[in-house]
Amino acid sequence: MTLPRIRPPFVADERTQLLGWLDTQRAIVPWKCEGLSEADAHRSVLPASPLMTMAGIVSHLRWVEHLWFEVLFLGRPAEGPQFEGPDDADMMVDDIPLAQLLSEYEQQCAVSNEIVAAHSLDETGRHPDYRSAGANLRWMLIHMVEETARHAGHMDAVRELLDGRKGYY
Repeated sequence: MTLPRIRPPFVADERTQLLGWLDTQRAIVPWKCEGLSEADAHRSVLPASPLMTMAGIVSHLRWVEHLWFEVLFLGRPAEGPQFEGPDDADMMVDDIPLAQLLSEYEQQCAVSNEIVAAHSLDETGRHPDYRSAGANLRWMLIHMVEETARHAGHMDAVRELLDGRKGYY
């Protein structure tokens, strides 16, 4: 399913704009993966960053959503590959189909949106073991726009190197 890549309104409340920009960037992720073969989804094209595959980026973004909204903000247990494996374990997904990774990312974004909807933008994170949990939800949303947009840009470059496909909106 292709999500709409629609920018938020020019005039809207802060929450609508923050979530609008985040959802716009999130929608680029599955779009950049459309039509990719399984082999290409897992193929490395950046010699100095071998884990920076389309599949690896999708997985990383799924776990970043989990980290910021469930672990740091809500204070849930620090579980997942970024806590339990080697550096960049969240991008080590050679054995996981792209469709599964995209589905997990979509589900994680839905969980994140539920969390954001239920809390004030001024509320701070709760995890006692991480300094970043001291940020408020507003800061976390802005960071997630930055994080997702940065990796959507990586996906632009990786996709072009894989098969020449490019485009934005």
